[in-house]
This record gives sequence, structure tokens and C-alpha cells, in this order.
Amino acid sequence: MVAESTDTVVVDGNHYFPLAGVRMENLRASTSHTTCYWKGEASYYDVVVGDRVNKDAAWYYPDPSPAAARIKDRVAFWHGVKVESAEPTA
Repeated sequence: MVAESTDTVVVDGNHYFPLAGVRMENLRASTSHTTCYWKGEASYYDVVVGDRVNKDAAWYYPDPSPAAARIKDRVAFWHGVKVESAEPTA
């Protein structure tokens, strides 16, 4: 498990985990970036578990637009990273 929290924020179907719930030792900074027209520029992490690397499987918005302010300091996952919700989310 690379992240766990009962305080995720769901935006566009993706769960954004607070940094306190993310095992940062499993994330390695990537050089990849993308731009969302309403959230801003996203930066990526590779997810590393043991000797397995899942390239660009986590992302975050270091300086989100005002419309996306609630995902600041949060990380979301994709590319085969399974996300389960056990509690209602914000």
C-alpha cells in the first residue's frame, strides 16, 4: 500500500490523498509534467515498490489554480495503481 486516508478529495473521478497519508518513500520524482486547462500544471512521481517501477503513476499540482485549490498538497494515482475507498470522501 502506497497511500491510505479517509480524507481523500475526488476530482474528475480521481482520489487525491493528503500528503500525510502517502508513503513518500514509495514515490520518486519524475521529470514529466502535463497541463490541465482548469487545474494548472501537474508534476509526476514514479511509484516504486521493491524493484518494480510504475512510471508517472502518481501526480500532484504544486501550484493549482484557485478553482482547484482543494487538491493542493495532495497526490493522485493511476497507471494500474488500485485505489479503494473505504469511507465517504469530500
